[in-house]
Formats: sequence, C-alpha cells, structure tokens
Amino acid sequence: MAKSTAERQAAYRARQSSAGADGNGQRRVSMWLSTGAALALARLARRYGVTQRELVETMVRTEDSKVLETIAMDSPEWEEYFSYKAPFGGVDCDTSLSHDR
Repeated sequence: MAKSTAERQAAYRARQSSAGADGNGQRRVSMWLSTGAALALARLARRYGVTQRELVETMVRTEDSKVLETIAMDSPEWEEYFSYKAPFGGVDCDTSLSHDR
C-alpha cells in the first residue's frame, strides 16, 4: 500500500538528522526577515547564481570562520562561544562538536 502524504513527510523529516554531504544532518531554521532583507537576499542569490540557502550558509560559515580565527582553542572564550544557550526557549547549540574546526 502506498504511503500517505503525512507518512512520506514524517520519513523525510526523520532522514534529515543524517542528511547532507558530511552525514552530520541538517537543521530547520525558521524566521521572519524584514521585507528589505528578504528582497536583498533574493537579489544577492540571483546575482551570484546560488540558492538563498546556499547564500545564507556561505555567509554564516564565513563569519563563523572569522570569529574562530580570533579565539584560541580550549580557551574560556572558545568554550563560551560553543556553549551558547539560545534565548526565549530556542534550540541550544550542540556542544558535542565544539572541537571540530
């Protein structure tokens, strides 16, 4: 018997924890952007010929790398950076990967 739409969606979501090129999974990020920021995101992605997701991932990883270059590994600042607790009931960062650089 064929799976229902809900069953297919549940299976897809379950696979996301190990999806991606590195097998490290993916996380859903849901947010509202100002109209100006959303339009700028669309323009930049179109200009560079990438998806909005690719653009955001590149920008975030670039900025994260810049920060990591300024922090000594295993320093109190390093530990603080990787043990950030999300405000307002958000998802806390997983610190089990804090030494993967």
